Amino acid sequence: MRLIASVLFIFLFLAGCITEKPVPENKEWDISPLFNSGTYTMIGQEGRLGFIYNHSEVTRFYPNKKQKYMWHFWGKVEELQGPLKVLGTSKDTGEQITVLSEAQIGGPNNGADAHIPSLMSLPSPGLWRLDAYIGEKIYGSIVVQVQE
Repeated sequence: MRLIASVLFIFLFLAGCITEKPVPENKEWDISPLFNSGTYTMIGQEGRLGFIYNHSEVTRFYPNKKQKYMWHFWGKVEELQGPLKVLGTSKDTGEQITVLSEAQIGGPNNGADAHIPSLMSLPSPGLWRLDAYIGEKIYGSIVVQVQE
């Protein structure tokens, strides 16, 4: 009986150790790299997520200035199901805001498996980390600079 209980305990312990590896968030405060997809330059995590952006005057973030950004996602169909929510966190103040909420993701575009247009605005200058959630799971993070 002890042997069965011991084996059962070890089995349950090992089963608890086998979990799906979470997607790493970008907890660093380095501005995310630029990459190309299709004919566009994007900022983010190549092969995972990004939005059209090229550090130009047109795409730069300025405090409280709402601008259009096209998000793109790469992944399995089941990973890309559910609404997109983006939370923004300021490095300087720790302030956290909801940047996008309950946005529905569309199909393939510009070499990505899914995309969604958005209007985004960040309230203050400095570095901001944008944490993107699809459904309830973190999908990835992008760090951007908001100009003075």
